[in-house]
Amino acid sequence: MGSWELAQRWAEALDGVVAPTLTRTQIEEMLAALCTGLIDAARGGDDPDVARQAARMLVAVNYRDPAAVSRSVRVICEDLVVVAADGPADPALPEIRGRAVGLAADFAAGFTAALRSAALAEHEATLAATLAAAREAESRRALSEARFEAVFDGALVGIGTVDMTGRVVNCNATMAEMLGQTPETMPGRTVADILGPDNLNYAFEQLQLMVAGETDSFRTETEHVRTDGRTTAIDLSMSAVRDTEGSIQFMIGVAVDVTERKQLADRLWHEANHDALTGLPNRPHLFGRLTCAGPPIGVCYLDLDGFKEINDLWGHSVGDRVLRVVADRMREAVRPTGALAARIGGDEFLVLVENCSGEPQLVDLADKLLAALTTPLEMDGHMLAVGVSIGVAFFEELPTDTDELVHAADAAMYRKKNDARRDPAR
Repeated sequence: MGSWELAQRWAEALDGVVAPTLTRTQIEEMLAALCTGLIDAARGGDDPDVARQAARMLVAVNYRDPAAVSRSVRVICEDLVVVAADGPADPALPEIRGRAVGLAADFAAGFTAALRSAALAEHEATLAATLAAAREAESRRALSEARFEAVFDGALVGIGTVDMTGRVVNCNATMAEMLGQTPETMPGRTVADILGPDNLNYAFEQLQLMVAGETDSFRTETEHVRTDGRTTAIDLSMSAVRDTEGSIQFMIGVAVDVTERKQLADRLWHEANHDALTGLPNRPHLFGRLTCAGPPIGVCYLDLDGFKEINDLWGHSVGDRVLRVVADRMREAVRPTGALAARIGGDEFLVLVENCSGEPQLVDLADKLLAALTTPLEMDGHMLAVGVSIGVAFFEELPTDTDELVHAADAAMYRKKNDARRDPAR
């Protein structure tokens, strides 16, 4: 399967997501060109922008549904790997898979950025049209009011006006829906009353500055807790509308519901920073946390003993289930301490303790982990035992090289393992 077949597979995966601006043949030709670059990148090419460029092109031809991301990520992580690798025995297959995951993450980030840019462009265009209509009202009131009413009522973005006392003059149905209200219940009420105490944040503070005439506009992204308990993420722009004398007559706000985009970004962040099998934080997440951990810090380095034999005897599916049970037990064991448990390799784990009181605390935590993880577990009617070796390391100050911290705990773990081999009674 080459770039053209991969493009056809991708086009088929995207079929039905939206109504694109291109024909199926044009879509396949566009994707084929993108696939050539992605295949090269998966094989080690040096184009850092190829995945983001692919995302931008999809958004440009109207693929703007979040489903386009999940379906494209599946193609990149699965079909692209098959194309880029020289068969399942290719020694470069693990590296290709790793690059494909990176390309998928870049694609998702690029898609989110392109989607935001497109939404903001439409947002700005709507705001400009609305402000232009408001200014024209002074000279051609009747016609401009009719145009404004059409834009106001039919807009897919929320639009509302507020007078100089902070009370809502009117709003369209979209704005009311975002705030959990109706167009009939909002006019005459103060912004503070509509938002409620949980939402009196930066946006409300900026609105007060506008009412006082200290600023002309502001823009912010804020979360609004509705009366039904739902939380809506809103991209809000507010502008002051002045008369010919320069005095502010009223304020107009344009809002875009970006809840789905924010949820998508949060989900993609979680997937990029957590192990897919166990759900624990992964190695990059752990190392990122280490760079800003609060000293003194301690770590427990865990290596499962006999796990290879479980895989060899019972198969990798059972081994994966064992790893998930181990992860669950680790979470429960460290939960009272507030420590962070992460998976950093195949059967290797690390627990980070911030503001650690000293080695006795780490030894106590290691004992709890040992007791939790070595308790036999049942798999398909069989009792399996998992051994574990644990090494601990304590640092008064955060090391400048985070690898130093991990290596210290790793060395302590291997010393324990070697001591146990020399003296099995220990």
